Amino acid sequence: MFFLLLGVPAALAHYYLWRRLVRDTTLKGSRGRLFGNVALPAAFVLMMAAFVLQRDVEFLAWPGFMWLALMFYLTLVLGVLEIPRLLVNRRVKAPVLVGADEPDAVPLPSRRVFIARSFAIASGITAGSIVGYGVSKALGAPEMTSVPVPIRRLDPALSGFRIAVVSDIHLGPLAGRGHTERIVRMINEQQPDLVAIVGDLVDGSVDRLGDAAAPLRDLVSKHGNFFVTGNHEYYSGFEPWLAELERLGVNPLRNERVAIERGGATLDLAGVNDVTGGQFDDGPDIARALSGRNTANPVVLLAHQPIQVETASKHGVDLQLSGHTHGGQMFPFHLAVPLQQPVTAGLEKIDDTWVYVTRGAGFWGPPVRVGAPPEISMIQLTT
Repeated sequence: MFFLLLGVPAALAHYYLWRRLVRDTTLKGSRGRLFGNVALPAAFVLMMAAFVLQRDVEFLAWPGFMWLALMFYLTLVLGVLEIPRLLVNRRVKAPVLVGADEPDAVPLPSRRVFIARSFAIASGITAGSIVGYGVSKALGAPEMTSVPVPIRRLDPALSGFRIAVVSDIHLGPLAGRGHTERIVRMINEQQPDLVAIVGDLVDGSVDRLGDAAAPLRDLVSKHGNFFVTGNHEYYSGFEPWLAELERLGVNPLRNERVAIERGGATLDLAGVNDVTGGQFDDGPDIARALSGRNTANPVVLLAHQPIQVETASKHGVDLQLSGHTHGGQMFPFHLAVPLQQPVTAGLEKIDDTWVYVTRGAGFWGPPVRVGAPPEISMIQLTT
């Protein structure tokens, strides 16, 4: 399934790049043609190896994922330039080889080759600039987003209650301890009432990434730090990670609920497992998480994927906090998110339930974010 969803489209993209960047821009039998014939297949193998072996052969991750991003934007830009390229080529009636009239002359590139090279260079500069910008955003400090959310039934004593929401940190071969330290420092500077980590913290085992996650023990909040699983926890050994997070003072909510008390008022905080947990006998159960509660109290639900709001709204949840989408991460992937999820990023209302989707503080795959900068969200509950 992995090779069908990624490998086949990537192979077609590489073939397209070979046609535009190698075949069209080089002469048959030239060193440039030979180099391109070897380099593009090698880049494809490197990219696929980065996906398959990133946790065991970490040095493959940087070049493999960087090429993936560059390949994508090269393909996109060259595709956009197809019509201009065709229009320019129509004006070239026939190739003219400089020096071809001399018996011993070596044919030089034709006008069509010159045009192809010009478009290839322009595409390379454009794609490289986009990827460079995306890297600076992905590796830079997350934005701190403030989001007021009006909650019905909220007791005035809870008005102004602030929840720091962070998701999709994705500790792994490209994001380590320094990434976690910066996130913890930014959250603590906000002095939140509560911290919610809504899944996809890690891409690897506790043995490999335990040190990278260790700064989470320094999180400070008035009413506690909480966690729900994302799909990537199940690919990384979710049970050891749940135990490790408890040791670090981050409390997993596994289809369960806690009561948050302030000024004599109560807020129910519930958390459910990610839908991927169903494949590991650890699926979500919102009914169990909300059973037996006082329905006069407002309830905030932590659930990794926005799609879980479809069930949450049927159980009277006031606000669901989610991640998973990365806001699309790389333009124009935000256009594809609605095919799977009801909300791409930000605050929306589904039936009578608010759902807020944070873009996440990290990245998955390429260390590139275009049109969807990383963020940490400060949710402020209001009457």
